[in-house]
Amino acid sequence: MASTKNMSVTGKERFFKEDEIIVSKTNLKGHLTYANRVFIDISGFTEPELLGEPHSILRHPDMPRCVFKLLWDTIKDKKEIFAYVINRCKNGDHYWVLAHVTPSISAAGEVDGYHSNRRVPDPKIVKSAIVPLYQALLEEEKRHSNAKEGMNAGFDMLAGILKEKGLGYDEFIFSLKN
Repeated sequence: MASTKNMSVTGKERFFKEDEIIVSKTNLKGHLTYANRVFIDISGFTEPELLGEPHSILRHPDMPRCVFKLLWDTIKDKKEIFAYVINRCKNGDHYWVLAHVTPSISAAGEVDGYHSNRRVPDPKIVKSAIVPLYQALLEEEKRHSNAKEGMNAGFDMLAGILKEKGLGYDEFIFSLKN
């Protein structure tokens, strides 16, 4: 089992091309069942190292847990979501994506997995809006000694920001301008 849990980060950012799309599929528990070549190449993992592993193998420590809570709550409710995500590569480098995550629905109408397409995000939006937001959410999460309480406090903080703006999460994401 490949693991990045104790891996340090290098601070070096990797990039993929504007015309490339990172694609992955997971089962209901979030374990990877498919990864395209762009995903494999940028992550630095081999296909055998990725398949069967939880998608969280790419979790970067600068990514707020509360955003993943929002993502999972949304897709488990059979809805799609767009989110900016910072991922960690096998060697500790990182890369940003604008992810579009959707539930895969079976012929019986049940969610049987998840599908994600990730595109190159606008770097100006990442720097000016997403990084400061994620830093604030992480600070809130870290204020709590219990990880679950921290995640929920960050989630409440994010919900408050959205309520103040009068926007849903996807509306907020697409309202960001460079």
